[in-house]
Amino acid sequence: MNATRKALAAGLAALSLLAVSACGSDNESGSTDEVEVFTWWAEGSEKAGLDALVKVFDEQNPDQKFVNGAVAGGAGSDAKNVLQSRLQNGEPPATFQAHAGAELTDYINAGQIEDLTDLYEEKGWNEQFPEGLLERLTQDGGIYSVPSNIHRANVLWANPAVLEKAGIEANKTYDSLDAWIADLKKIKAKGIIPLSIATDWTQVHLLETVLLADLGVEAYNGLWDGTTDWGGSEVEAALADYNTLLSLTNTDRQGLDWPDATQLVIDGEAAFNVMGDWAEAAFQEQKKTLGTDYTAVPVPGTEGVFDFLADSFTMPVDGPNPAGTEAWLDTIASDEGQVAFNKAKGSIPASTTADTADFGEYQQTAIKSWGEDEIVSSLAHGAATSVNWLTDVTAAVAKFGSNKDVAELQEGLVEAAEDNKPE
Repeated sequence: MNATRKALAAGLAALSLLAVSACGSDNESGSTDEVEVFTWWAEGSEKAGLDALVKVFDEQNPDQKFVNGAVAGGAGSDAKNVLQSRLQNGEPPATFQAHAGAELTDYINAGQIEDLTDLYEEKGWNEQFPEGLLERLTQDGGIYSVPSNIHRANVLWANPAVLEKAGIEANKTYDSLDAWIADLKKIKAKGIIPLSIATDWTQVHLLETVLLADLGVEAYNGLWDGTTDWGGSEVEAALADYNTLLSLTNTDRQGLDWPDATQLVIDGEAAFNVMGDWAEAAFQEQKKTLGTDYTAVPVPGTEGVFDFLADSFTMPVDGPNPAGTEAWLDTIASDEGQVAFNKAKGSIPASTTADTADFGEYQQTAIKSWGEDEIVSSLAHGAATSVNWLTDVTAAVAKFGSNKDVAELQEGLVEAAEDNKPE
């Protein structure tokens, strides 16, 4: 019996003892049929996706009670801070959201989440999820989470009407960052925001797409395994491009989050936005039509590359309701859960058995790209690095947003890599 099954057995035994000792009385600290699901999906299209998932969970598990533990803000950074405090204090939720990939290593090393490898074998999930995804889910020889979706990070969203107003072809595409930057400067000269952006994490998101565009797949991947020098001239050139792009963004960025930056494009106040394809749900919520009201293409210089991330869910060690946790993971992996959640959130199912025939036009292009393009792991969204490494990168990027010192930014990124390189 592996650790996961032992935890489940222990949880069920504890539940039986509680039922006997309570003799039907209320448990003031919360009953063990509660399934607290800890996420950062607290608003907008993200909450809509969670709501769709909860509906399926409730239908599949009438004996379990969903409890929303969402914490808003910062693409999960605020939630992760709260979560870490709870885990350290021995107060884990039934399950928590985490980006699949290297982000999980901190929790694994701290002994805070269960290895689900045997559960994958028992449930048949090894056959349900694609091999390439399973490889990215595997950390330290085990699989520690169940993916709810696949997102693409390297998407450039544009408002065709704004481009035409600036004298640029409405559906123009770009082969390189240089060509795109040239048009961004033309847009700025017209008094229009060329590129909308928001707070620190969205700036890290932009930076990763610039690194991918300028370095290419092999060198970009090398940033995470040590074969590409963060202090080298190629990274220096990419940071110069990032500096130029940041100078072409809205000056109120620090007070905004991603929905605000996306809304600037929707409202025609900005021409472009670089954001993951969760932004698709924001356009759809406002009844916008792809190809007419907005366009969505790979970030210039990243055509043929799928910058990957996935939201996933874990089983915490010593969780309050292991049976409820497993029930939630079952819903996450189910075709019904995958379809309901992803249709609402703008992402695509992680499962190969989910029926995607009714998915929207953008999602169909993402499904095609996921199957054909080269896959790389996102920095800003936990697929490429540990939480601590990303925290250090974000601090360096945030500081750069104020001082605009490219050399200091590069030094900060070098230090982040040295302090957090995999053992």
